[in-house]
Amino acid sequence: MRFQDVRIAAIAHALPPDRVTSAELEERLAPVYDRLRLRVGRLELMSGIRERLFWPEGTRPSHAAALAGEKALEASGVERDRIGCLIHASVCRDFLEPATASVVHHELGLADDCTVFDLSNACLGVVNAIVVAAGMIESGQIDAALVVAGEDGRPLVEQTIRELLEGDTTKAELKLAFASLTIASGAAAVVLQRASERPDAGRRLVAGAVLASTEHNVLCQGDKAAGSEGLLMNTDSEAMLLAGNELAGRTFERFLGETGWSRDSIDRVITHQVGSAHRRHLFETIALDPALDSPTVETLGNIGSVSLPLSLSMAVEAGRVAPGHRVALLGIGSGLNCLMLGVHW
Repeated sequence: MRFQDVRIAAIAHALPPDRVTSAELEERLAPVYDRLRLRVGRLELMSGIRERLFWPEGTRPSHAAALAGEKALEASGVERDRIGCLIHASVCRDFLEPATASVVHHELGLADDCTVFDLSNACLGVVNAIVVAAGMIESGQIDAALVVAGEDGRPLVEQTIRELLEGDTTKAELKLAFASLTIASGAAAVVLQRASERPDAGRRLVAGAVLASTEHNVLCQGDKAAGSEGLLMNTDSEAMLLAGNELAGRTFERFLGETGWSRDSIDRVITHQVGSAHRRHLFETIALDPALDSPTVETLGNIGSVSLPLSLSMAVEAGRVAPGHRVALLGIGSGLNCLMLGVHW
């Protein structure tokens, strides 16, 4: 997977206003904790997540995505009528039909000859969408594209708490629901364009690598809760950590081969943000210094498909990613699927 003529024209993010701590969630679960004789603080201790952000109730993923999309378009300098493809790449969607991208397209006032569709692949959606849009640019179909994602983790967290409080929850059931309590909200957007239009501007896509271990598709599965509009997700967190990092290790070796980079030549690493243990094991597996990373999970939680692009956007905003940097984007999602991209910033 190699790229010749695609660059990131802009990347942007939008943060929700409502901040909820792990301690607050555990306070609501006090009856379960008391009955199972569990200590308060285990959620933050095990995940490293102190707090997370939520959109106000009733916020649609399309609206969140459009907020980030508007920022990215304004920063890119690319005219709206030149966006030839819009992809909404979140786990969350407004509804099953039509595509949430249709709502975003309307909110942003994009041209009527812009291809519009949703692409969903768990936490890997945005990185997948970047590759799809880049392929359309390289093939000459379009000159520029916009990838957006708006995740709303509040309904999943709320439904999980309700389910845990309603039944005689066992420790095993709580363990499977644990990852759901780490989920958060946010939005991100990426504008891609033909690099030859801005040959001295940098931010060029270099290459990437992809691998799948779909025998692990049972380790994390989410669906509508029975008799409810809410969502439920069961996750074997320990098995996911081990299998995910094994897959990441193999993908990273392929990534180095495709980019022609060495470990020493990588200036910054941006990862999908799951939790502190996952991050620690990932950097041990790929033998890189964690100081190259720009973690956000402690205060923003796991924002699904938004985690990686939002972390990149915040790193750029903070000056941690600068012109000339070789940036490794390490994406992974349940399924299991792994996709890593190299960007010469």
